[in-house]
Amino acid sequence: MSEISPMLSELLENARGRRTRVGVLGLGYVGLPLSLAFAEAGFRVLGFDVDPQKVAALDAGRSYVDHLDGESLARAIADGRFTATADFGRLGEPDALLICVPTPLDLHREPDLSFVEATVEQIARRLRRGQLVVLESTTYPGTTEELVLPRLAAGGLDCGRDFFLAFSPEREDPGNREFATTAVPKLVGGADPESAELAVALYGEVFTRVVRLSSARAAEAAKLTENVFRAVNIALVNELKTVYEAMGIDVWEVLDAAATKPFGFMRFDPGPGWGGHCIPVDPFYLAWKAREYGLRARFIELAGEVNVEMPRWVLGKLQAALNDRGRPLKGSAVLVLGIAYKPDVADPRESPAFEIIDLLLRWGARVSYHDPHVPKAPRMRTWPELPAFESVPLDDATLAAQDAVVLVTHHRAVDYERVRERAALVIDTRGVYREPYDNVVRA
Repeated sequence: MSEISPMLSELLENARGRRTRVGVLGLGYVGLPLSLAFAEAGFRVLGFDVDPQKVAALDAGRSYVDHLDGESLARAIADGRFTATADFGRLGEPDALLICVPTPLDLHREPDLSFVEATVEQIARRLRRGQLVVLESTTYPGTTEELVLPRLAAGGLDCGRDFFLAFSPEREDPGNREFATTAVPKLVGGADPESAELAVALYGEVFTRVVRLSSARAAEAAKLTENVFRAVNIALVNELKTVYEAMGIDVWEVLDAAATKPFGFMRFDPGPGWGGHCIPVDPFYLAWKAREYGLRARFIELAGEVNVEMPRWVLGKLQAALNDRGRPLKGSAVLVLGIAYKPDVADPRESPAFEIIDLLLRWGARVSYHDPHVPKAPRMRTWPELPAFESVPLDDATLAAQDAVVLVTHHRAVDYERVRERAALVIDTRGVYREPYDNVVRA
């Protein structure tokens, strides 16, 4: 890095003195915890969101992210450390702008960067000298330099001299009480050395460890690698499940045994597919970008094929089990148990439960669901045609009225022994029931 300019020196001092005004764009499962982490560290934070209902809830001290400590939000608001707004005309106020907006897939499973593009355009219209912009949304290698940088520089300011740009991927794990936001090492890659230096200084005041990479591309690739690793291994155990079942082997017993090895094995469990804001999406970003270089990411594509097909495999098991009991799937009452994408959280993003519900409805079943953490099913971008659903009580009358219960998400709050005793048929996609029962079918 060349000699530090007076402006950068002042910005570094402000970051290390926690005098930087931080703006967080997107106050969802990533942006809100990040905002509170900076506020807890003593920074003043201005949170931006396009949803005025979210802004109103936050300004009233109400958190819509179930695993967040409501007291930390109330404290940050009372201390004047955190304010939420839907007024993007205020983007010139913060010294650092951290972008935490969705990066979903389109209908063709290709990157949809419309949220990032719209946000960057808002910033570009108000960008001023001395501001640091950091993209946290997971994306393909090259996004920061190829998409964000040209838009920000179009107004005539020079990156690394007049403004600063970096990529620092979110690594949030909703509901994980062992690793809070600030306990997970923060990766940072700058568009240039000066930008990296400033971003590292800022995050270093909040996170227990900051890891500086050589470039924004390297940081983008690191985040994708983490999620590709998970996606491929989830697909592997899902495929093993189908293979071992055909051989009459219990996959859960096999995994229990393999997990006793203290080295060289990392356990992943099979399920009804994949879910969450990262695993079903991010691998396709890398596979799409690889095609630009004339390459195929074959492991990634195969993992996607396996995991995407899992809900249909589950429905096939349900259909066969109902047939054995003299009932067609069409017209049967089916309760989907758990629609969050992982246990003990209220986060339903990309949950395989919605694909299962969609298939059940298209195949003529009468569908309801129960989830103690999701009382009302939200509108889903991937399944826009689903009707409105609310969680039904998991009482004896509900269970007795079902022809089958499909166990999709294994929340600890559910009494699964009672479910087994009261339900005529349970399709277990999570290995909850290890002993054989006449009315339980593994899927």
